Amino acid sequence: MSGAFRIPGAGRFSQAKTARFSFDGQSYAGIEGDTLASALLANGVHLVGRSFKYHRPRGILSAGAEEPNALVEIRRDAARKTPNVRATVQELYDGLDAQSQNRWPSLSFDLGAVSDIASPLLSAGFYYKTFMWPKAAWKTLYEPKIRAAAGLGVSPDQPDPDHYSSRYAHCDVLVLGGGAAGIAAALAAAETGVRVILADEQAEFGGSLRFESGAKIDGQDGFAWAQAAVAKLAAMDNVRVLSRTTAFGYYAQNFIGLVERVSEHLRTPGHDLARERLWQVRAKRVVLASGAIERHMVFADNDRPGIMLAGAARTYLNHYGVAVGRNVGVYTANDSAYAAAIDLKKAGVNVAAIVDLRDNPTGPVIDEARALGIEINFGRAVIRAGGKLRVSSMTVQPKNGGGERTIAVDAILMSAGWTPSVHLFSQSRGKVAFNDETKRFVPGTYAQDCVSVGACNGTDGLSATVDEAYAAGVRAAKDAGAKAAKSSKPKVDASESWSRGMLGAAPGAGPDTTVKAFVDFQNDVTAKDIRQAVHEGMRSIEHVKRFTTNGMATDQGKTSNMHGLAIAAEVLGKPIPEVGLTTFRAPYTPVTFGAIVSHARGPLFDPTRRTAIHPWAEAQGAVFEDVGQWKRAWYFPKAGEDMHAAVDRECVAVRKTAGLFDASTLGKIEVVGPDAAKFMELLYTNPWEKLEPGRCRYGIMLREDGFIYDDGVVGRLAPDRFHVTTTTGGAPRVMNHMEDYLQTEFPHLNVWLTSITEQWAVIAVQGPKSRDIIAPLLEGIDMSDEALPHMSVREGKICGVPTRLFRMSFTGERGFEVNVPADYGQAVWEALWAEGQKHGAAAYGTEAMHVLRAEKGYIIVGQDTDGTVTPNDAGLDWAVGKKKPDFVGIRGLTRPDLVAKGRKQLVGLKTRDPKVVLEEGAQIVEDPKQAIPMKMIGHVTSSYWSENCGRSIALALVAGGRDRMGETLYVPMPNGVIEVEVTGMVFFDETGGRLNG
Repeated sequence: MSGAFRIPGAGRFSQAKTARFSFDGQSYAGIEGDTLASALLANGVHLVGRSFKYHRPRGILSAGAEEPNALVEIRRDAARKTPNVRATVQELYDGLDAQSQNRWPSLSFDLGAVSDIASPLLSAGFYYKTFMWPKAAWKTLYEPKIRAAAGLGVSPDQPDPDHYSSRYAHCDVLVLGGGAAGIAAALAAAETGVRVILADEQAEFGGSLRFESGAKIDGQDGFAWAQAAVAKLAAMDNVRVLSRTTAFGYYAQNFIGLVERVSEHLRTPGHDLARERLWQVRAKRVVLASGAIERHMVFADNDRPGIMLAGAARTYLNHYGVAVGRNVGVYTANDSAYAAAIDLKKAGVNVAAIVDLRDNPTGPVIDEARALGIEINFGRAVIRAGGKLRVSSMTVQPKNGGGERTIAVDAILMSAGWTPSVHLFSQSRGKVAFNDETKRFVPGTYAQDCVSVGACNGTDGLSATVDEAYAAGVRAAKDAGAKAAKSSKPKVDASESWSRGMLGAAPGAGPDTTVKAFVDFQNDVTAKDIRQAVHEGMRSIEHVKRFTTNGMATDQGKTSNMHGLAIAAEVLGKPIPEVGLTTFRAPYTPVTFGAIVSHARGPLFDPTRRTAIHPWAEAQGAVFEDVGQWKRAWYFPKAGEDMHAAVDRECVAVRKTAGLFDASTLGKIEVVGPDAAKFMELLYTNPWEKLEPGRCRYGIMLREDGFIYDDGVVGRLAPDRFHVTTTTGGAPRVMNHMEDYLQTEFPHLNVWLTSITEQWAVIAVQGPKSRDIIAPLLEGIDMSDEALPHMSVREGKICGVPTRLFRMSFTGERGFEVNVPADYGQAVWEALWAEGQKHGAAAYGTEAMHVLRAEKGYIIVGQDTDGTVTPNDAGLDWAVGKKKPDFVGIRGLTRPDLVAKGRKQLVGLKTRDPKVVLEEGAQIVEDPKQAIPMKMIGHVTSSYWSENCGRSIALALVAGGRDRMGETLYVPMPNGVIEVEVTGMVFFDETGGRLNG
């Protein structure tokens, strides 16, 4: 058996094809085609969760994506656990394992429900007003307890083992929504020959045709027509049909994000099958056919399990063959709930009574309900529901007051009307308009090339919907370039129509009601909370939303927004349009991170770049760090060494003998052309026209605002050729920066830019013995001080390989940088390494490089600068050409704030205790005894232990730093205040004599 509440012969799936599943460890049977929700209801299970704040028992409310209550965890194995899955959209498969969430120790007995008793302390905005004393208890007691008690599912704690895919697609017409409107629009557009994509979030197309039992189109049952039409579309070469696909975001220029659930419905997906697929679609025209969402009735205890939307109950009956109860009550303010009552009555379910807020409504469905012997109570309201873990009764009273009557029921179906689903329209930046007659927000002013049709456009009735949608499809195809359309508009033979309804709290849920009447089920927001927010000063609906959290849950208020808006408008005494509607933002429904990143996860999240010398460093046991996309050798530990010992040894080796360093990651750009020097003059602060070929110069690049953008050494290889180096992380943006200026500001210059970062491997050989190591391997270059002075470049050969040899230093020692074609990088490194062993050379990594450069006061852009540092602030005023008439940033340097006294300047710091190493980022103050918040005058940018200096050293940006030489300042830290002295930036070899050996 597939469940005691399964109606034999009902529904659209074979009841012979069963599927076993478990919920909270209990085994049940469903049928293939079920959702988890329909299968649970078929087995009489209504209690499926606990609410967010009060931990109240909650049941299934809806049959679609708007579900706020039935959120469960789906488990495939220890690594495949997905929280917050809506049971109403999770397709059943044999072996599915689902668990309820946010309860302890069990779903039926949840100790967290004590918060319902304490609810007076947890009213709207309580976190702003309650638990204010003692102040220290908020972080240690109140906040941890509140966060532990609230919440939904628990995020997985293991890496996601599934894989995801992505596709880009272009089409002429994209139709979002696979109900009657979407299918009609897709047919109309497809028959013209344009490229069409039709997408729907459900497994089966049809939309409301899944539950409309009386719909007839082209002489067929409405749902059968939908399946035949979709099959016809799928067979057309110009059409792509996507089921199980949600449009989650509508972005600029008709760019739509879709997520297709590829294998979530399969018991054992193949290893080569993606879990989900991200579609990024650009469409010439978009047809929005997203339907409407039924609203619940706001009355006391309207959240009891067994209380659900009338349309959902009808879907479970007509589509899945499941009765949601045996003795059902109906509470409505429009005609649609009558259709649910009629279908249930015909299926053999007892309908205890229909309670209709309206006084004397008339219509065919009312007449049919009366003819079936269903009791109808006009002008009455359900003022409360009975029961706890399952609804057991509804108490009815005339809406204007009077005697009460309690009716026993095991389910209540409710309908306050239907709200057009304008979420995607709103995301497109369209402006909604309020229809005073139907009391609904509908699409108003369009911002993109799209059109809304059917229920999401406020159109009532199947016949009107199909006519409107078909015409829209023809028009969209024509606008996209179609020349002619065939005429085969579907004919609606029979349909249902309903509109109107009510907004806000129902009678019996007014300001005097003490029992909770829920507006937002997922976030436990009541009608009282909305009123309280307004009374406490919230006037904007956006403020009301945030104060109460109405509409801020994972369902984005799909069922609650209009009710909350109406209640706020009533309290404010304003019309609903004046109060406004909250902004809908992507995603429409939750989207997994895996789907968004697709293949770009794990090692593919970002490209990993390795230098030609990486294998050698790896074989030597180097520890690597990530620098941008590059893997760089951080340090080279020997047996028994920790990082500190290894770095100390490397630094001493460089100063004592020599060190080899892989500098291949530095950005390298060739600037070539007759106007190359002019271009360099404009991009850098210092002069280049008179730089002789074969010489190098340190250059600074500024932004327009005068702040340092990047730096590096530039070598002039020929009158028309410069070899520019950049920081490792800055290489791509500097290349883009230079190209941008060349194309937009200086297009008259005859210059070519080429990124050569990966063309050249760079081996820095630094230290007193550096020349002795390189010279035996070099051909065609004189390395004497006279022939190759500091800041020079020569071209020749090393180990028979072409080289560009720079004499330059980032350590303060005699140094060279050997550039060779990357393919020969490791071979040349190994040759230099072998030669270096004769002199006691060591390999050193990026950490030693940082220490060595800090000992000499050399800055690193991005570490010692923060985007607000000028050359003068960094002590690099000497690198700015004083006579240059123009360069990028020259005007920025003259701004008053950039030449004002008291600017932060880069200086050195020495701790009074030489063994204390400051933390980078630590703040600096003048008076450590001042009251909090203290006045911060600077921060530490670089800080290291220097074995060569025998003490700690640091660089810092300090207000008026160069005027504070010798002053004592303070660095407050959690373990005490550290006393520091302001010094110059050079800590080792202050005269600079070691540059020349």
